[in-house]
Amino acid sequence: MADSLSIYGEGTFEEQIQELLKYLARSESEETRVTFIQPFQEILSTSEGDPPLSEDEEKRKKVIKLLVAEIKGLGDGNDREIEGFFNLVYCHVLSLYPPDSADSTELVESLVSAITSSPPTEHTTIKYRTLTNLFNAVPNRSTLRPRVYQALLSLTTENEELEVLQLKPSHIEKWLEEWDITDDEKSKFIKSVSNAFAKLGQEATSYSYMVSYLRTISPNSSKAEEDSLSVIATALRLPSIFNFDSLLKIDAVRVAKDHPLFSLLKILLGGGLAEYHEWLTTHEAVLNEFVLDKSQLERKIKLLVLADLGSRNVGRDVPYSEIASALEIEKDQVEAWVIDVIRTRLMSGRLSQPDETLHVTRSTSRSFDQHEWDTVEKRLVAWKTGLEGVLEVIAAARKSAAAIVASRTLTPDAARPAQPQVA
Repeated sequence: MADSLSIYGEGTFEEQIQELLKYLARSESEETRVTFIQPFQEILSTSEGDPPLSEDEEKRKKVIKLLVAEIKGLGDGNDREIEGFFNLVYCHVLSLYPPDSADSTELVESLVSAITSSPPTEHTTIKYRTLTNLFNAVPNRSTLRPRVYQALLSLTTENEELEVLQLKPSHIEKWLEEWDITDDEKSKFIKSVSNAFAKLGQEATSYSYMVSYLRTISPNSSKAEEDSLSVIATALRLPSIFNFDSLLKIDAVRVAKDHPLFSLLKILLGGGLAEYHEWLTTHEAVLNEFVLDKSQLERKIKLLVLADLGSRNVGRDVPYSEIASALEIEKDQVEAWVIDVIRTRLMSGRLSQPDETLHVTRSTSRSFDQHEWDTVEKRLVAWKTGLEGVLEVIAAARKSAAAIVASRTLTPDAARPAQPQVA
């Protein structure tokens, strides 16, 4: 979508209104067309001494209000005619009224209602186009923009065609910075985007927007705990979500600190299987309440425990026996779990069946606190020391090579064989 779009029509105001009326009158019978057009002709007519219509803004506003009130749908035309009709109407509405005035809001909402009045599956392409044109015609900061986009979002969701919007988080961030709306309205908009993806079964995308939504709401919000618990449950439920550290640091999420689901989240962030099994003894009913699968949660914890073990042993070989002990499994199950954790991209490494070890090349830590910073610092110092050693070896080699070259480089006279002397 473009940031803003200017639309211009040819001809005088009267000529443009006549064209718009002709289009609207197509839906009228021959008997009612005269009656339909008459009120507009009366307003457009000028008496002697009246200012020309081009200078009479109030009369032009009256005409446009009357015209918009008569728009009940897309009209009787092809896609090109429909788009041209609405573009010209947008031009007059947005040029006559300030973008965030009560009048412009009323007129734009009336136009949106007319465009979306027919069943969602009818004329979908032209509906998307006319709403997109309106969105782009409205100034960037206007409060009308989110209203128009909500209609577009609802329409594409109803038709299960949300992908046509090509919506990205960067678009949302940019728009929310531009739109002159309250923080609460911004939060509601993000939540509506999340709900749209959830409705179409795109839970992972919906979850990412819900996390963004939680970052925008106040911990004192009446919905903070309810929404936080819903997002925590989604994070625990989705098989692709393993980053719980950033979720736990959101202020709105910490409002739910006394709920059993919050304590389960903390176990996945820093606990192990023993803590999980202990939690289950008193809170198993919570799993049913939030539609969580016990075995899936155990799998997540095992993968996170394995990734945590790997993060403490990057560059080292970890014996199968140590992995089996951490995961509370048999040693012959280790390779399957390592392959599983590598598939999730939580870890990279190489298995050695003869040595029964896992060489860890990269691994993700469950959280990133002071301990992790200390580990990074130690590794950087070690790498720096190693690089200094390499540089010293290279410098010494260069010095040695230069000395050898110098010793072999002789002057022409010195290099020439001695000639026998004649007495």
